[in-house]
Amino acid sequence: MNGDGGPAVRGGWRDRLRTLAGWHDELFVAKWRSGLQREARRQEDDFLALLLLSSYGIDDPAAFHTLPLTAEMIESFHRWHQREGHDRFPAGGVCC
Repeated sequence: MNGDGGPAVRGGWRDRLRTLAGWHDELFVAKWRSGLQREARRQEDDFLALLLLSSYGIDDPAAFHTLPLTAEMIESFHRWHQREGHDRFPAGGVCC
């Protein structure tokens, strides 16, 4: 025996992990699945409405309320493009 347990043993662990994942789903996710799906749909609807308003040239109605978040978004965006391997933002005109 070479010590790796063979495919039958590894397959057994996979089956156990799938069973455990199923139990986790039933215990922790299933109760709130419909609420989570409803919230995801609501967020998608809001996002699509903002995109539609923007495409028609109508200002974002939440822009005034989200203005204080601009500094945090710039920092988050800066960390993102650095994770992507860019020293500077690839498009011109954006200060990093």
